[in-house]
Amino acid sequence: MKKEINIDNPESVTSLTRRWVETMVVGLNLCPFAAPVVQDESLRYSVSTAIEREALVADFLQQIEAIQQSDEAEIATTLLIVPRMLQDFYDYLDTLALFEELLQDAGLEGVLQLASFHPGYLFGGVDENDLSHWTNRSPYPTFHIIREAQMSRALTHYKNPEQIPERNMQLLRDLGRQGLIERFPPFADYC
Repeated sequence: MKKEINIDNPESVTSLTRRWVETMVVGLNLCPFAAPVVQDESLRYSVSTAIEREALVADFLQQIEAIQQSDEAEIATTLLIVPRMLQDFYDYLDTLALFEELLQDAGLEGVLQLASFHPGYLFGGVDENDLSHWTNRSPYPTFHIIREAQMSRALTHYKNPEQIPERNMQLLRDLGRQGLIERFPPFADYC
């Protein structure tokens, strides 16, 4: 049985998400580019309290503006965390498509990109019980807003970046479900 997580407390939502980033994303090196922004505290955690699509769109646009108006050293990247909406993965994917369209319409394609994380993340064409899905499973529906220039610079210093996803999938399969839960116990509550 899943424990109730207080989604009405932005500090609790941020705290759990921060633990996930530090334990899973950085701790397992799922994203080799995450450690520096975590260490220098330029990863912004923003919790949307929206319960309607229009309010969530407004929160997303506000985060886009904030990252554009900020120096990279201040806000390198942003996690927009949505604890009160989009629990259905396919609703989440529809919103992701909308946000990508908004970036394109604003002329920000090539400037900003989105990465996606969700408690029920599923890769298309992969058995739903495969642990590879856990590379993109997070405590809450989350949109990762990334500066493309920063990502391009990071990629030049990483040998064979195209191998990262396959390496991550194999790592999680090797750890197994129980190993993942031991590493990050909240996984037992939502995965």
